[in-house]
Amino acid sequence: MCNLYNLTTNQQAIRDFARITHDRVGNLEPSLDVYPDRPAPVIRQTPAGREMSLMTWGLPTPPQFLKAPDAPDRGVTNIRNTASPHWRRWLGPSSRCVIPATAFSEYGAKPDPVTKRKSLHWFALNETRPLFFFAGLWTDWSGTRGSGRSPRTGEHRLYAFLTTEPNDVVGRFHPKAMPVILTQEDEIETWLSADWQIASQLQRPLADDALIELEA
Repeated sequence: MCNLYNLTTNQQAIRDFARITHDRVGNLEPSLDVYPDRPAPVIRQTPAGREMSLMTWGLPTPPQFLKAPDAPDRGVTNIRNTASPHWRRWLGPSSRCVIPATAFSEYGAKPDPVTKRKSLHWFALNETRPLFFFAGLWTDWSGTRGSGRSPRTGEHRLYAFLTTEPNDVVGRFHPKAMPVILTQEDEIETWLSADWQIASQLQRPLADDALIELEA
């Protein structure tokens, strides 16, 4: 599953592509590597228009998978089973979001025969790494985040993105899943505003010819 992605783009390009009304993130770094349980820019629909703000990557973990009821929650970064009761509460338009990115990574399924470690592979729309968006969900949540060494108790605004079966480009290295990627303005509009029966159709792999593996 994707637990690292990169955003390298002009901030105004994000505002224009997603038709953002309110930008509350301040100045973004020229290149941002995003890891689980760390903040990143996320776009959601509000009554006042589309807003871009910082949220923490990882929605609340289903309680049955926590070590203890009061254990710090690292969060779930990738969501595949939208039929699960745990995720269904956030499938409505008010809890959907899109996450800007320019590349994402996946570990290969098998370790490298020399290093004995799984290789990290990066993917983008093409060599110039144009902007795209993950289809995601967000929520406000109160509890303890992080690890036992550095817990953070309080109010948190969280997000995660959906995954689906991989296309051939990703599937050669990671056969289990790939992120749900949106590349068109009408797809963003559908994801943020349509009924679930329509929006759910976007949970599909990107076409093979619309994605490449980046050279190391």
